[in-house]
Amino acid sequence: MSAGRTPLVVVGGGVAGLSVALAAAPRPVLLLARGADGEGSASALAQGGIAAAVGAGDTAAAHVRDTIVAGAGHNETFAVRYLATQAPRAIARLQALGLQFDHDGGRLRLGREGGHHADRIVHAGGDASGARLVAALAKAVRDAGHVEVRSGVAVDALLLRGSGVAGVRVRDGRGDAALVEAANVVLATGGIGGLFAASTNPAGATGSGLALGLAAGARGRDLEFMQFHPTALALDRANDAGPLPLVTEALRGAGARLLDGQGRPLMAGLHPLGDLAPRDLVARRVWQVLQQGDRVWLDATHLGDAWPTHFPTVHAACRAHGIDPAREPIPVTPAAHFHMGGLATDRDGRTGVHGLHAVGEVACNGVHGANRLASNSLLEGLVYGHRLGRRMATRSLPRASRGAHAWTSLGPAADGHARQRLRTLLWSALGPVRNGRDLRAARQHLHDDAAAYGWHGRLAMQLLDAALARGASLGAHYRSDASGS
Repeated sequence: MSAGRTPLVVVGGGVAGLSVALAAAPRPVLLLARGADGEGSASALAQGGIAAAVGAGDTAAAHVRDTIVAGAGHNETFAVRYLATQAPRAIARLQALGLQFDHDGGRLRLGREGGHHADRIVHAGGDASGARLVAALAKAVRDAGHVEVRSGVAVDALLLRGSGVAGVRVRDGRGDAALVEAANVVLATGGIGGLFAASTNPAGATGSGLALGLAAGARGRDLEFMQFHPTALALDRANDAGPLPLVTEALRGAGARLLDGQGRPLMAGLHPLGDLAPRDLVARRVWQVLQQGDRVWLDATHLGDAWPTHFPTVHAACRAHGIDPAREPIPVTPAAHFHMGGLATDRDGRTGVHGLHAVGEVACNGVHGANRLASNSLLEGLVYGHRLGRRMATRSLPRASRGAHAWTSLGPAADGHARQRLRTLLWSALGPVRNGRDLRAARQHLHDDAAAYGWHGRLAMQLLDAALARGASLGAHYRSDASGS
């Protein structure tokens, strides 16, 4: 790393953080991550692919329409257009890095997922797309001379001077802390799914970057919009904070059917796209059936011997739990999957705090609206991570803010028992179906025992406040007590 220059500090080793780091060349970058080579990131767990209008007859305009319909019209239209028009370029960059996408003959194999009206999902290794993508980006970062990677660390405080960022506090696995000076910090820390009892996210995805940015004075946006994936593997994991195995939506794109306990089609007559309706609708339907004491199954037995090659990740997860998906249906449940809200940013990732940027799931630039379209999440990290990295590569270092230095820290976290109570509480009150009574009761509970829940509880109260403030249903935020619900 070049001597005498304050590096760009990127916090987070998933797709968004890796994309920023690569695109910022030749500016020196210090990448801080909990795991090595993207390990432990939600990106690496992603089974869905990357949405891109690269097929015959498909267009970026059609991709835009599907994104806005899925987002209940709550999207920022310009942000969506940029995402869709840049998607083919993102695919081309990954191919240039050596990522091998799945092909049928000489053409990219394109799948379809919920909310899409065209086959436009590009995969790598079937349902191992996230892992393959992260591996390719991580290798490129390792080979890049301008990036230094420091893994096994967490950022738990920002150093502010006046109204701007002056550094971060990094803590290693032993608990030892160190200051890293920085005029520019990019938060790419992922989402908040780990705050919910049923989640597809890593256990560490509890919103630390979001909480830190809010504490530093950044504004939150759309915090009430949490997407629940309709099909996670239904397991009894009441005391386990780990992720539920995802049962990819691409299975339904390949003809799998959702059934209730009596074998009846779950989505029949509820939406023109049936099992491939937008995720909020399908997740809510699955939730309601489960709340009635029934079971929900995904039947993909028609795939037969193709299971291990086309969907190796889901096949392995099922077999590890005694399920043979080629011969029996898979028990499924909704699970917290993706946070559409986050730190409010513009399209260049600026948060309003001088020198502090955010990108990926921790950020909210309005691209997803009230409900993310399937396979737009990896795409967002790639497109907006690349955009931010290029901006930071050419941007001169800002003048340091004037004023006294002050630390903004997360403070104590909830302990193991309190965190488990919190996960159960939010799953009940902030799940796929919400009502004002439960939201208020959950908030009062956290307020009355604030010391036990620490910064996790403070963040959860902000989520609850946002949900209470939106009394009408919209997208993934469904209020059963709203008129017309």
